[in-house]
Amino acid sequence: MKKTIISLISAAAVLLLSVSCSDKLDIPKNGSLDFESYYNTDSQAESAVAAIYFQQRDIEFFYMLMKNLFSDDFWAGGSARNDNPDLEAMNEYTFDTNNSYIRDLFQSYYQIIYKANVVLAYVEPDSPVKAQMVAEAKVFRAWSYFELITLWGNPPLVDHPLSPSEYEQPNGSTEELWALVENDLLDAIGSSRLVSKKSLSDDTVYRVTKEYAYALLGKAYLWQKKYSEAAEAFEKVIGSGLYDLYRGEYKDVLASSAKNNCESLFESNRAIDKDNIWDNYRYYMLMVNWRMDHFSTVPSEYGLYNVGYGYCMPRKSLYDAFVEEEGEDGYRLNQSIKTFAQISADGAVPNSTIYGEGYFNYKIRYDAVDALDWGCCTNNQRWMRYSEVLLCAAEAYSRIGDEAKVKTFMDMIRSRAKAPIKSSYTLLDVKNEKRLELFGECVRFQDLLRYDDDNDGTGASTVLREQGKEYPLMSVNGVVTFSSANTEGKYGFQSRHAHLPYPYIEISQNPAIRQNEGWQ
Repeated sequence: MKKTIISLISAAAVLLLSVSCSDKLDIPKNGSLDFESYYNTDSQAESAVAAIYFQQRDIEFFYMLMKNLFSDDFWAGGSARNDNPDLEAMNEYTFDTNNSYIRDLFQSYYQIIYKANVVLAYVEPDSPVKAQMVAEAKVFRAWSYFELITLWGNPPLVDHPLSPSEYEQPNGSTEELWALVENDLLDAIGSSRLVSKKSLSDDTVYRVTKEYAYALLGKAYLWQKKYSEAAEAFEKVIGSGLYDLYRGEYKDVLASSAKNNCESLFESNRAIDKDNIWDNYRYYMLMVNWRMDHFSTVPSEYGLYNVGYGYCMPRKSLYDAFVEEEGEDGYRLNQSIKTFAQISADGAVPNSTIYGEGYFNYKIRYDAVDALDWGCCTNNQRWMRYSEVLLCAAEAYSRIGDEAKVKTFMDMIRSRAKAPIKSSYTLLDVKNEKRLELFGECVRFQDLLRYDDDNDGTGASTVLREQGKEYPLMSVNGVVTFSSANTEGKYGFQSRHAHLPYPYIEISQNPAIRQNEGWQ
């Protein structure tokens, strides 16, 4: 189910040692690259950056499961208790430094950074194409470090391909790490080589864009509490006129029928290629699709693929948050989550216990039309939507006191959701709206970490404190019972969870890394 991913240190060692061998033997060598001479042409530079696109696309499995299950929106799910202990441990905050998902995602970010560093070290921006590839590499490196900083705190700063004497890199400083993120994005934007869409309806741009770089820059500023700078960066996207909220049915906002729509800032594209179906292997979609073998019947009009493992089951607390804002008949709610009562009325018949509270994700689903073969889903992974830009901008303006701007952006989101428009919106309103609009899209957990600084009860230390105390099982007739998840009381978000632990394998191979507080 999981790929073997080489660690940061091991990857660098293998590649660099392969280059040094030819020097020692002094004979021509086949099957390895001479970095000093290889990246001379536009096509070679493009192939190097294509490897970064593929690397990011392929981290979806760990990225989506880990970040969503850390949030307060989902139960671990699966066939039954202990179906996947690592996922349950993340969902309940009982994980340690050997958790495979945390390890593999950490290493994957550094794989992207390594590939970006190779481009930045060896591609001379002496043609328009190569200058564009350099700019794109900086965006990917900045994105990876944004993720590492916000999840791990002070990871090693690696801004060039390492020589053997440099493998043991210490933690970077907060100032230096954020400076790298900002400078990479500003350099990429300032190069004028990042592409932009030609119009609002242009669905042909598949590469990272200048507007996506501005959105990432805005998020970096938001994290650093540079709220005016964040608002200015988000306005670059909003003011471009190149993006808008998707106006089809809300249930399809992430469906394959809406690939590269006007709301998508960046997504990993997958081709419908029946001769190469395994290039579309998206195991994540199988993981979160409903637990199909626990149903005798699922309504055909739902259009779901007939295999699924039932992970990331929505919590009642998420459903209740929707109801509070929209009512039980809310348009966005009923196009995002289906209840047991609803699916039963539509003809669904469970034949086995379901790990959850009777709420089923419909916004993020595996549609049968997207299946080329088992696990081969042709739908695209969306990394950022315009709705996130509007909500981040609303937060930035709320924090600097521009209520008119907050209302403008919140009204846009709520109008599309067919939710009641309010006369004004508080910061808490913005936080709640972001939870509803972007649930399942991997932003909630990092927001909860950031909200702890507000001391208003909306942060991770309060919201996630009891997470893992018990877990739910729903019987075939819809009755939900809760059982103790951890009799020793070792569950829930604690102070040490403000930063994830550096994986044991990284600490053991690199003694220069200082483990985050509270982890061994």
